Amino acid sequence: MRIIQISDTHLSPGKAHFVDNWAPLADWIARQNPDLLIHTGDVTVDGADAEEDLRYASGLMRSLGVPYRAVPGNHDVGDAGHSAQPVSDERLRRWHRHFGPDRWVEEVAGYRLIGFDALLLGSGEPAEAAQADWLGTVMSQAGGRRLAWFVHRPLFLDSPQEGDTGYWSVKPAARFGLMRLIGRHRVCLVASGHLHKARDFVHEATRYVWGPSSGYLVGEMAPPMPGENRLGAVVYDIDDGGLKAEIVEVPGLAPHWIDDVVEEVYPRRG
Repeated sequence: MRIIQISDTHLSPGKAHFVDNWAPLADWIARQNPDLLIHTGDVTVDGADAEEDLRYASGLMRSLGVPYRAVPGNHDVGDAGHSAQPVSDERLRRWHRHFGPDRWVEEVAGYRLIGFDALLLGSGEPAEAAQADWLGTVMSQAGGRRLAWFVHRPLFLDSPQEGDTGYWSVKPAARFGLMRLIGRHRVCLVASGHLHKARDFVHEATRYVWGPSSGYLVGEMAPPMPGENRLGAVVYDIDDGGLKAEIVEVPGLAPHWIDDVVEEVYPRRG
């Protein structure tokens, strides 16, 4: 069983700054012949406000001809507490129209893969409470399967005990609850995107994989943090020996830097 994780493609028909990386990524995915493809969010440049971005990106995903699941990123559905683009029922409905549920379960080879919406955490939206109830249920009903999570935003940067890192990781209050669930149910893997960094490490028996972007790199705009500044994807192979994960290079990806074009792609509001 082979699973591919891609992340942070940032696709748009109107702002095509990173679209040239889609063709080599699609070619590489076809050569991998995966059983399942998982996108860990920021599929679009600005699906939170431009539904055409969601329509365009979902069409590209379907064109791969591979079974896939996706969880939304902040650029797809907004973010909890964001002044200009708060996550909302309307934005979530647009995601659902084009990508299906923002939380899901896949059963593969003795594993229960759980994807859920990290942008709801701390939002106070009714969907946040519904998701929390759902997550507890699908974990408690795993029936002995090993558990793996797929989310957009990483739970922490350096340590689960760290303070609020702002935009970059899950807020401490929500993180505390998630870490308790991880310990109680022995989650073996937490895979995320968002940071445009590649990192693979273990904390208290749980493996954390930060999937790199295939769209662009982030330079001095980001604060210092762990991980490698590289483009690529993650390959997971599941067999009788368990789950193996490798962050890999995708040939042909152009090393775009968001720092060079940020005012064109994400102009300041107001």
